[in-house]
Amino acid sequence: METVDREVKTVMHTLKRRTLTVKRVEQVAPHMRRITLTGEDLSDFVSLSPDDHVKVFFSEPGVEPPVMRDYTPRRYDKDTQELDLEFYLHGEGPGSQWALQAQVGQSLSVGGPRGSRIVPYNFDWYLMVGDETSLPSISRRLTELPEGARSVIVVEVENESEKIEFASRGPTDVHWIYRHGEKPGQVERLKQEIVKISVPSGDYFAWIACEKACAMELKEILLTIKGAKEEWIKATGYWHHAH
Repeated sequence: METVDREVKTVMHTLKRRTLTVKRVEQVAPHMRRITLTGEDLSDFVSLSPDDHVKVFFSEPGVEPPVMRDYTPRRYDKDTQELDLEFYLHGEGPGSQWALQAQVGQSLSVGGPRGSRIVPYNFDWYLMVGDETSLPSISRRLTELPEGARSVIVVEVENESEKIEFASRGPTDVHWIYRHGEKPGQVERLKQEIVKISVPSGDYFAWIACEKACAMELKEILLTIKGAKEEWIKATGYWHHAH
């Protein structure tokens, strides 16, 4: 029997900091704003995976060094030299505050990606789990999966107004979970949904991104009761509770 290569590989890139210009500002959900950046510095930009992240530098007068935050390259178009970043508007964070006031013509400094973690697109199906902060990466992965690829999505958001439309070229089973005012970053809601979902047959790659402690607990659940394999699972803390 022919062996299927499902090794997750890492490709490193030349690290570069770029000065870009805001080209468009779009409100894609009540708490999600898409900023399209452009500039000649994008001519050699490389992003090979939905797991990629760039460092965004938020400068304030008289404050050094600038505050840095990680964001997923939601879309990159080499022909038009456009890079889309999506900002979840969640209060007083530097990214949220910048995105709320962003206007066409403003400058923004972006570094990276440093590397790409490339997941093979030959699994039988894909599981993606997260909260609002995971939506850019989930959305990008769905657009890049091959024709007919099957996926199961489990996402927690505040309420129905935060739902977005996923563009997928294969069968996609989406489970939306709503907090309705309850505290974010609590594992129980996602945990209950994962436990009860029906797992399709075959080998699958699982991707989790949410509050750090939640992501680690959900990973253990997949490993212990949902047949996930350690080498085919990625759990990332996109944020964490302040202590």
